[in-house]
Amino acid sequence: MLKDDVKQIIDNLPDDCSLEDIQYTLYVRKKIQQGQDDMAEGRIVTQEEMEKRMSKWLNQ
Repeated sequence: MLKDDVKQIIDNLPDDCSLEDIQYTLYVRKKIQQGQDDMAEGRIVTQEEMEKRMSKWLNQ
């Protein structure tokens, strides 16, 4: 359950952490989970494809 996960994350932070520390930690965890979900669903791009896309964008 999400609420329990958030409680556990907060409990694992140092007692003197700031609100910004909590927000950042939750943000990073969310982005990691989104990346894992994308990989599981096949929503990924190979390194080669990304290099092609970036070279087109950077060489405009």
